[in-house]
Amino acid sequence: MNDFLLWACLLGPALIAEALLARYEVLAYSAGWRAPVTELPEGVPYARGAAPDSPPDAYLVYLDGIGKRRVRDTRDGGQLVKAVLAGAPELRVLGQVQPYSPLADPLADRPVWAWLRRRIGLLLFLHNVMQVFVAADHRYRPLYNRAVGSQIATQLRLAGYQPDSGIPVVLLGYSGGAQVATGAVDELHTRLRCPLTVIMLGGFHNGANDLTHAEHVHQLTSASDRIERVGTWIFPQRWRLFRHSGWNRAGRAGKITVHRLDPATHLGPRSYISPEGRLPDGRSYLDHTTDTVIALIRARHGATAATDEPLRGDAGRPPSAG
Repeated sequence: MNDFLLWACLLGPALIAEALLARYEVLAYSAGWRAPVTELPEGVPYARGAAPDSPPDAYLVYLDGIGKRRVRDTRDGGQLVKAVLAGAPELRVLGQVQPYSPLADPLADRPVWAWLRRRIGLLLFLHNVMQVFVAADHRYRPLYNRAVGSQIATQLRLAGYQPDSGIPVVLLGYSGGAQVATGAVDELHTRLRCPLTVIMLGGFHNGANDLTHAEHVHQLTSASDRIERVGTWIFPQRWRLFRHSGWNRAGRAGKITVHRLDPATHLGPRSYISPEGRLPDGRSYLDHTTDTVIALIRARHGATAATDEPLRGDAGRPPSAG
């Protein structure tokens, strides 16, 4: 009990501070107090993969999970990006987008946070967790969606994307990155008028964002992914009862397809992007996920495998004890 009280006393004020800081950044963007960062550090390309002298088959924007705190790839997310680049050289891939910063300002590069990271690294994860909930909050969601959608559009244009070119743009969101991906759809449609596909990997999102301008949404999931399942419980817009939520409208329109990646987990040695864990066919979990992502992009929203299933309301129902 004493240990619990100690942790509560430490984490309580930290969570309150993080909640306030997360809201400050989106308000600073909307009020114009600070301009979003657009330039990348020296040596960091705006895109990797297909050469810039000819149009790629598609642009892939990878929106990482809550571990994303710098322009360069995280360890796990970087492995997925590298695997996609190796398997699909015809794509132009962007991995530098900051899903948890409306100002596109990498968290680890801020002096105060760099100091904290060396001492209390947990705070960086708490910051990004709180940003996911700010992005899902109905009071801030439109501002957050506009900010990060604008950031993605800017990075795509710097990577060579031409509005009205017809080249597909794929948003691949892992975990909390799915909340950002669904929120960016409207802004990208407005700014670039591009064909948009969303692929969510273990997506943790509230289901409120409008997906009208997404051509299709692919939900890569697993029965062993407890974190994704929590999202289907805690956000009412994911329940079948809320028929007019963006998620449920997209499901009824036939825009959402579920792809099973069982028995993968959200984190750990059997996670979707683990290179260590092995499936019965000898592939790693990372290989399985990479193969699926590449196949979906190459199919241009085409037919899914026989084991895939159309969405029928997500968890599809309000949470239950079971």
